[in-house]
Amino acid sequence: MGTAPVSAGGAGQCRAVPIGRVTPRDKGRLCPGAPGTAPGPRGGGAEPGAQGRAVAAPWQPLSPMAATASPMAATASPIHCQSRVSHCQSHGSHCQSHGSHCQSRVIHCQSRVIHCQSRVSHCQSHVIHCQSRVSHCQSRVSHCQSRVSHCQSHVIHCQSHVSHCQSHGSHCQSRVSHCQSRVIHCQSRVIHCQSRVSHCQSHVIHCQSRVSHCQSHVIHCQSHVSHCQSRVSHCQPHGSHCQSHLSQPPTSADPAWVGPEALSPGWGGEEEETPGGDGPDGSGHSDGAARAYERLQSALRREGLPRTEERPEEPGAGFGPLDMTVCILGSPSTFLPVLLEGGSRCPGAMVLCLSPAWVTRVPSESSPGSWSLLLSRGVSFGRGGHSALETFTPPRRANYVLGTYGTGDPAGGWVPELTRDLDCPTGGSEPLRRRLEDPVLGRWVLAARAGLAVPPCVAFVGGARRGELPAGLRGPGVKVVRMEDGREAERAVREELGAFLGGADMEQYGEVAVRPAGWRWRGSGARSTHGKAEGAAVARAVGARLRALRDDDGVLVEALVPSARRPAPPPRSPAPRLPMALRICTLVCRSWGDRPQLCQVSCSVGRAEAPVHHGAALPQGLDSSLQHWGVLAPEQRQALATRLRAAAEATMAAVLATEAELSPEQRGGARAHTDIMGVDFLLDDSLELVALSTNSQRCLETCLLADAMGRAVGQPHGDTARLLAEAMLHRAQRHLVEGKDIVLIGAGGVSKSFVWDAARHYGLRIHLVESDPEHFAAGLVETFLPYDSREHRRDEEHAERVTELLRSRGLQPHACLSYWDDCVVLAALVCERLGLRCSPPAAVRVAKQKSRTHQHLQRCRRGRPAPAAFAVPCCRLQSHGDVERAAGTVPFPAVAKLEFGAGGVGVKLVESPEQCHEHAARLWRDLRDDADHPGIGLGWGNAMLLMEYVPGTEHDVDLVVFEGRLMGAWVSDNGPTRLPAFLETAACLPSCLPADRQAQLVQAALQCCLACGLRDGVFNVELKLGPAGPRLLEINPRMGGFYLRDWILEVYGADLLLAAVLVALGLPPVLPARPAPRTHLAGVMCLGSEHGAVLGAGGALRALRELQSRGLVRLNRLFEETAADGEYEEPCLSVACAAETRAGACLRLLGLCQALGIDSPRYPVEHFLSHFK
Repeated sequence: MGTAPVSAGGAGQCRAVPIGRVTPRDKGRLCPGAPGTAPGPRGGGAEPGAQGRAVAAPWQPLSPMAATASPMAATASPIHCQSRVSHCQSHGSHCQSHGSHCQSRVIHCQSRVIHCQSRVSHCQSHVIHCQSRVSHCQSRVSHCQSRVSHCQSHVIHCQSHVSHCQSHGSHCQSRVSHCQSRVIHCQSRVIHCQSRVSHCQSHVIHCQSRVSHCQSHVIHCQSHVSHCQSRVSHCQPHGSHCQSHLSQPPTSADPAWVGPEALSPGWGGEEEETPGGDGPDGSGHSDGAARAYERLQSALRREGLPRTEERPEEPGAGFGPLDMTVCILGSPSTFLPVLLEGGSRCPGAMVLCLSPAWVTRVPSESSPGSWSLLLSRGVSFGRGGHSALETFTPPRRANYVLGTYGTGDPAGGWVPELTRDLDCPTGGSEPLRRRLEDPVLGRWVLAARAGLAVPPCVAFVGGARRGELPAGLRGPGVKVVRMEDGREAERAVREELGAFLGGADMEQYGEVAVRPAGWRWRGSGARSTHGKAEGAAVARAVGARLRALRDDDGVLVEALVPSARRPAPPPRSPAPRLPMALRICTLVCRSWGDRPQLCQVSCSVGRAEAPVHHGAALPQGLDSSLQHWGVLAPEQRQALATRLRAAAEATMAAVLATEAELSPEQRGGARAHTDIMGVDFLLDDSLELVALSTNSQRCLETCLLADAMGRAVGQPHGDTARLLAEAMLHRAQRHLVEGKDIVLIGAGGVSKSFVWDAARHYGLRIHLVESDPEHFAAGLVETFLPYDSREHRRDEEHAERVTELLRSRGLQPHACLSYWDDCVVLAALVCERLGLRCSPPAAVRVAKQKSRTHQHLQRCRRGRPAPAAFAVPCCRLQSHGDVERAAGTVPFPAVAKLEFGAGGVGVKLVESPEQCHEHAARLWRDLRDDADHPGIGLGWGNAMLLMEYVPGTEHDVDLVVFEGRLMGAWVSDNGPTRLPAFLETAACLPSCLPADRQAQLVQAALQCCLACGLRDGVFNVELKLGPAGPRLLEINPRMGGFYLRDWILEVYGADLLLAAVLVALGLPPVLPARPAPRTHLAGVMCLGSEHGAVLGAGGALRALRELQSRGLVRLNRLFEETAADGEYEEPCLSVACAAETRAGACLRLLGLCQALGIDSPRYPVEHFLSHFK
């Protein structure tokens, strides 16, 4: 190989490097003055946290030759000697380490020999013992048999004296039976002992063969030790001879460190970057925007999508206060799949900003000290992959902002400043990115906050980082040493390194890596590797780096974790098996309910001696990678994938918890949070996961590339883009509802307490219209408007007065709705008068009155199947004469219940007209108006209906409908009801039904709602599912009550309350398109009549509250009191347990109910839960 002169300092000073090992980046390091290069303090080889088998000894400094030396000398002698020194030293280190390894193997094998020999002696003695036991048992058999003969003769003797010794004969017979059983027992013992003898003899043979094997291995290792020692002796003098040619130290202009890319050009890929990410600003330059725009067109062309349409400027084309804008700043390629997915879900809502000239920061009107981001220009995305370059007049206000931070694109340097201190949710910031990319902080979060296994490490940081790092920054396997200036620093480094290298954490590791630690060194190759025993060399490497780094940087010393080994090749395979390393990349997002969710996993494979990092190899799937690594059992791969998901999501939870402890200034804004992050893992030699590092967007790019590669070979679209787009749109919608004025009709009882917490959480301004002037919610809302509307048969009059009341207060609400069953018609009438979005009052009336619902559906004969197929014959009952007429229409057994009832009060199975008369008379006597039983619809009167009894399982379907379009649906199962009153006993979510049967229920519920005219809102539909399909019980034209909202939020992350607000505001809610359950819930209802004593004096309610505070149970109260209500009883509370499986949830719940006394023969919880299979 030839050489090329490279500048090392001033003019005329050159030194040589081998041709073919110099990259453009090498020129920038070695020739600072070379045209077309940019100087930088580091290279782009190993990524921080990259693990694998150790590389050779650290790179040696390239010393310059004197300026007067001849060109031939500059190109021959120094480089030749330098390479010889490196080669010999590395060879010597390798041989020494190999010799140490072989000697340890010898000691190990000798100990194994001694151990096996002792095992042989032990087994032989065991054989003798077992043989003696056999003899003993055989003698006992003979003894017992003689006893049997003796006893039998005794029996004959006793029988001859039956009249005299009858009792004595019975005694002897029992002894005969006893002895015979002893005989059988002893014979079995004989067989067992003989099998033990055979086992021990085979074990003796096995141990003897292992002794022979270990002895031969000892001989082999001893010969290898001798060979390695001779090679060490040969290489050491050769290295000393070559070192003498390079005694001159390097000059200050000569870089003291050369990264691995000098030997492996191109290995760093796109991750090579200058410290600090400095580059041309590009602010306001049209050239930067034009280049980014062309990159966007190129990316669209590769996806087979049309070019961006350039629309002319149109005044008035801006968006209003209820229009949604998700703004992506910076690179057009990083988030392109997310932009396309979001455009298909919400056309026009996703906007890409390619230039700082397209946006403006203005002081926020709602958050003093913050800024609003206004977009005057941007690329918007719609359905079918269409995009348009638009000018917005007036400008669009961003509701959610995410930038491409630290991508290495010099034209994106304007992004961090624009995203700082915004008044809308921001999915990251430059300060948060730096924290994620910092190896020291990352390791501490992984080990101390997430509880994951990490490579043992010690970090030395300067005093400038005192404010950045939390006090007491230490975790399992992680220690941070704060360095102070002075003479004691060098001694402190040696002492800490000695304690680290000789500590318990390093016992199983043989090598360490030394590298700079700090966010600006992410992706650099400035690292060296050393044997654990080379403490002095490690100390020198640490000292050299500490002197060369900035005050806010540091040095990390970490153990090199051996990577998993692939299976051995076939015995006669001629191909060599190279050592490889497997790096696992996980992408996690902050999903629904601010919970971490794993989006995608991809793997990269590379040589074990060189770090494997992003961009170095094409990604591949986890399952195929594990199979290639010899993990062939599907259950083992599934278990590892489950552990990986838990570890990745635990990491993001720890990151979010750590960020919550930061000030707004440290986060880059009060609304800045990490919404997307990557976590890298290594699979070690025991197939355990070792967490390496966290990153901002590197894993995102890798996973999106893997998704695009899969589509190229016909695989379906992955879920990554959908999950990220849904999360961004959801956060933008949450920002939209902040500060909106919502009129709420009816406060409800304690079961609706969650409404006030949710309103505060979402920033809603609630104006409550409530009949009870002393209601506890009066102090929890923006405006409390007491108005008695309990006589709902006068709702038209009430609507007029409520509208006047709102106008008199100067209120101009954005929406009006009701979560309380009695008030849904009144809320629809108020919406109609105020011009707000809601389903028509006539449709709400049809749904509210149960007999009208079924009679209306029976007239709906269009459709396949028609809505009439789901209706059930029923008749309205207002008198005993109606009962007689209904008996000729509705077959018995039938169900009699209140026409406008709620909560199952007054529902009863009747077997005959006589029973129906009796039940109706009692109900009309006891339940006359709302004062007799508040909250069950008596404000509408106490009319009843008689409907056909429908067999089958009972289910709830909760729907979100916008402009007649289904936005989301959730199916839950109810356990068997307690007859004859149909009291609810248990429930579970998700449903046990297969997907096709759930689809039947959802379709039937949607068709019934649409047929009644319910086109906008959140509705709860109760159905029964029999062999012939679904049958409707009733439609509740409001959000599901009791535990349903809480359960759906817990299991799926979707909030029915927020969805109802969005629909009322005229916004189509963004909900999970393919909701996957996060957990399984099973719950049981408690009754005052059955559990009042247990819950009160028994202390069960106090115990349940304690368990709820610890997150172990879910407790939903329907009433404050637990006293029995006799015939018209309702459940007082629901108790639920969660688990990864339905069976696990039911098992936990059953154990809890048995421990607290909720389960009893009168209330068999096990029977109720047995229906959930």
